[in-house]
Amino acid sequence: MPRLAHPSLDTSLAELATTRPGAAGVFWRHGLDFCCHGQIALGEACRARGVAPEALIEELAAQSGRGFERWDTRPLAELVMHVLENYHARHRADLPPLLEMARKVERVHATKPDVPRGLAALLERVGDELEQHMQKEEQVLFPLILSGRGRLAGMPIHAMEREHEDHGRNLAALRALSQDHTPPPEACNTWRALYLGLAELEREVMQHIHLENNVLFPRALRA
Repeated sequence: MPRLAHPSLDTSLAELATTRPGAAGVFWRHGLDFCCHGQIALGEACRARGVAPEALIEELAAQSGRGFERWDTRPLAELVMHVLENYHARHRADLPPLLEMARKVERVHATKPDVPRGLAALLERVGDELEQHMQKEEQVLFPLILSGRGRLAGMPIHAMEREHEDHGRNLAALRALSQDHTPPPEACNTWRALYLGLAELEREVMQHIHLENNVLFPRALRA
């Protein structure tokens, strides 16, 4: 498959993540916030993060389009179902085993200096807040959108966007407690699996927020 043309440094992270194959994954790997603060231009985001823009542009240009879906062009009902099936359901499946692993790691390795003390409590709070957030979307916001009344959903959308900011801060706190999801040399298999799972959770939640903030919500308000 041919390489894509190089993107502009003036294009926003949100637009690139929405329209360009592989961009969301590239941004996640480099710590660029394409979800809650996706309206920042690529060049500005690189400068703020200390990422070399030329290297990032080359990485973006080399991405394959295989399996990439342009959700900004699909019907809103399909996008809502995609969010429900691929993010709401996945978060509910992924969080309980991660919480059990966090509790086990803190209990078994309590005397080790690198143990992530407080991670289980934070992860439990993250799960509770995500569940409350998803229920609000499922019971209030998504029915409004699916009934064709998205233009009336300004207040619930703004509330969801504020909660997305909270989720972003929670992800940053999880990353800090897990040393950027990097297990220490003495970590057991459970510890290593926990950090891999936290990295995947962060990637999924960021993609979830991106699709809502930058694709679903603007389209619903214009519908």
